[in-house]
Amino acid sequence: MKPDEIRRVVLEELSNIAPETDPAGIDTSADLREALDIDSMDFLNFITALHKRLGAAIPETDYPKLFKIDDAVDYLASKRGLGRPG
Repeated sequence: MKPDEIRRVVLEELSNIAPETDPAGIDTSADLREALDIDSMDFLNFITALHKRLGAAIPETDYPKLFKIDDAVDYLASKRGLGRPG
């Protein structure tokens, strides 16, 4: 799966968590929890949905790496062997 496909999945799952939000209007470098006004349970549901859709194990210690769209895409791509080293 390519990074642009991962980004599409991330945005789709954010739309499921916060349906009133236009995913295209989200600042990709903003903290999702603040930008979408989602609580910790919503964020956990987002992480769980990404795990199910992408098959990537996401340990709790890595959750902060998914606070921003750009960071989430990079992290998930690297978990799948597609991202930048780091």
